[in-house]
Amino acid sequence: MLRSWTLRRRLVVGVALLALVAFLVAGVGTVLALRASLLDRLDEDVRMGVMLAGGPGGGPSQGPGQGPEQRLGTLQLVVDASGTPTTASYVADDGTTSSLTATQIERLLEVTADADPVTVDLGGTLGTMRVAAAEQDGATIVAGQSMDDLDATSGALVGILVAVMGGTLVLLALAIGWLVRRSLQPLERVAATAERVAARPLSEGAVSVPERAAVDEDPRTEVGRVGASLDRLLDHVETSLTARQASEERLRRFVADASHELRTPLASVRGYAQLARAEDAPRTATQERALDRIESEASRMGVLVDDLLLLARLDAGQSLRDEPVDLPLLVVDAVGDAHAVDPSHGWLVDVGDPVQVRGDEARLRQVLANLLANARIHTPAGTTVQTSIAVEGADAVVTVVDDGPGIAPELLPRLFDRFARGDDARTRTEGSTGLGLSISRAIVEAHGGTLTVESAPGRTAFALRLPIAD
Repeated sequence: MLRSWTLRRRLVVGVALLALVAFLVAGVGTVLALRASLLDRLDEDVRMGVMLAGGPGGGPSQGPGQGPEQRLGTLQLVVDASGTPTTASYVADDGTTSSLTATQIERLLEVTADADPVTVDLGGTLGTMRVAAAEQDGATIVAGQSMDDLDATSGALVGILVAVMGGTLVLLALAIGWLVRRSLQPLERVAATAERVAARPLSEGAVSVPERAAVDEDPRTEVGRVGASLDRLLDHVETSLTARQASEERLRRFVADASHELRTPLASVRGYAQLARAEDAPRTATQERALDRIESEASRMGVLVDDLLLLARLDAGQSLRDEPVDLPLLVVDAVGDAHAVDPSHGWLVDVGDPVQVRGDEARLRQVLANLLANARIHTPAGTTVQTSIAVEGADAVVTVVDDGPGIAPELLPRLFDRFARGDDARTRTEGSTGLGLSISRAIVEAHGGTLTVESAPGRTAFALRLPIAD
C-alpha cells in the first residue's frame, strides 16, 4: 500500500509519526519524572509523619487523640508491645477523623518496619495510601498519607499533555503538509512537463518540444538539479528530433526525385528492348534470353520505382481520393485476379452483407492485391487462401487467412518494415521488392484504418480494418 502513496503523503505521514513518537517519549518521560518527584516528596512527608507519631507526646504511651495534632489526609497507627492498638485513626481532607478498621490495621501491620515507604491499598474511603512503619520501645508505629493528590496531579498532567501535544501534532502536520507541498511544487512542474512531452507524438509529425520545467530553484539543490537536467534533456531531444526530421525530409525528397527521374530511363530501356525484339534480324538464343531479362528487370525496377515514389508521397502526407468504395465487389475482383494468376492455390471468398467504406478505390485494390500476392508468393501450391469480410462495430474487417507454413516469430515485429523479407519462413516462388506490406500498411493508415497480422505454423491471418462509410 505504501508504494501507491505519493511522495508528499509519505513525507507528511513519516514526519508526523516521528513527531508523535517524540511527543509520546517526551510526555511519558515528563509524567514519570513528575510522579517520581511527587512520590519522593510524599515519602518525605510519610517519614515525617512516622517521626511525629513516635516523637514526644506521640509515643505508644499516649492514647488516641493525645499525641501531636495529626495532619489532614494522613493516618496514624500505634500498636504497643502487647499488640494493642493505641492509636488507629485517619484524618480526612475536610478535617473529620475516622477509626481504622480491623482489616485496614491488619494490612498496615504487614508493612516492614524501618524500610522505605510502600503503597498499600486500604480499600473503602481511604483508597491507596503511601505508608511507612517504624519500631520504637517494642511498639509499632505506622504513618501514611493519601496518594489522591499525587494521582490527581499526574492525571491532570497527562490530560494537559494529551491536549497540548495533540493540538501541536495537528498543527505540525498541517505545517509540514504545507511546507512539503510548497517544496514539491517544482517537482510537480517537472512531472507535468515530462507528461506533456510523453503525450506528444514524437515518432512523426512536428518535432518541436517547447515544454520546459522552468524550475525556479537554486541549481545547487536537488530539485533545481532535476529541473535543470530535464530542461537540458529536452533541449537535446528537440535538437535530435529536428536533425532527424531534416534528415528524413532530405531522404524523402531524394527518393521522390530519384524515383521520378528513374521512370523515364527505365521506360526507355523497356522501349529499346521491345524495339530490338521487333526487328526481323536473326538473333541467337543468348540474345533472346538477354532481351527477356532486360524487359523483365526493367519492368521490376519500374515497379520498385513506383512503390518508392508512392511511399514518399504517403510519407509526405499527400491526401488520397475520398469516394465511396464497394468493399465486397473489391474483394471479389481481387480474389478473381489472384485465382487467374495462380490457380494452383485454393481461393475462397466470403463477403457477407454489402458494406461500403470511403477512400481511394485504386489504392485499396492495391492493398488487397498485395495481401493476396503475399499469400500466393510465400506459400506452396495447394495452399488454401480464404478472404472474408465482417462488420465489427463501426469498422469493416477484411481478413486474408492461409494455411501455409506461417511466418517466423522473429520476423513478425518487423514484417511491415520496408524491404523486410520472410524467405526463411515461407516458400518463395518469385522475387519481390520487399515494399508490398509496408505500402499496404501506409495506405490503410492513410484511410484511418489498421493492418495487422497473426501467424503460427499452419495459419497466417492478415486483418485489414477500415471505418465504414456514414
